[in-house]
Formats: sequence, structure tokens, C-alpha cells
Amino acid sequence: MRERDLAEQYETVGLDSDALAAARLMAEQRLPALLVLDEAGAPKAILPASQMIKIVVPGYVIEDPTLAAVIDEHHADRLCSVLKGRTVRDCLSKTTPPPAIAAGDDTALEVAALMAQARSPLVAVMNTGAAGAAQLLGVITASHLLERLLAAGAA
Repeated sequence: MRERDLAEQYETVGLDSDALAAARLMAEQRLPALLVLDEAGAPKAILPASQMIKIVVPGYVIEDPTLAAVIDEHHADRLCSVLKGRTVRDCLSKTTPPPAIAAGDDTALEVAALMAQARSPLVAVMNTGAAGAAQLLGVITASHLLERLLAAGAA
């Protein structure tokens, strides 16, 4: 089976999309990450939900997690307010690597190796057309890939 057959439609956001809306999208759909597209619609980055968590948790709590116990729930409920007025671009780390991208004719094992190497919860699947233009076919998530590999191992 080729990856074009495993690729699923997946939520994407642009670099200039609202960060709070992106966080809500992740939360409501329980997504491990979002695929971030550049202005031309090409994959630019993967924004993991863990990165959004890192942004909303105050730096002093990250440095000393014992301080989390002294923050009352009322204050904790307002942590996401730091996302107001920010864009997805603002939420990407300066060291965010480019997204893992597989070709539509790659095998499941090739994508698994790419995903493992990139340590990414998802891989964008692109198809290059006859004119050389790349087209986003969809995304393969780690859970979907595991499902496929487990099914193949049980057969």
C-alpha cells in the first residue's frame, strides 16, 4: 500500500492564523499537532499541541514545576489568554524544523522511518504532478500509521 492511500484530510492552519483559534482547534478535535502551511499553501511546519502547552505555561513554572501547586485554579484558567493577539507564526519555535514530507508513492515503512527520524506526530504527503507542481494529498498521523503497521503484522 502506498502512502497516497493512507493520507487523510487533516486540519491545517496558516502562518498568520490566530493562535488561540489554532489551540481551540487542537483541543476540540484532539489533534496531536497541526500542519502549518505557508502563504503558497505548502507545508511549512508542524505545530505540536505540546508546543502550545509550553507557550501557555509560565516560564517560571517550567523552570520550577513545584510552583504550579501554588497557582490557584482561577489564575490557571486564564493561562490561554497569552495566545490572544498572537499568530501561529509567533508560536513556532525559532528552531522548528521543516515538516516531515513523504511522497505519495512512499511505502508505510519509508514513512515510519521518516516519522521516527523527525520525531513528528504527523507527516505531510505530497504528490508532484506532471507539471512539477506539488500538491498536498493529506497527512498521515502516527496513530494511523501504527494501526496500519499492526494490521499488516497481524495478517
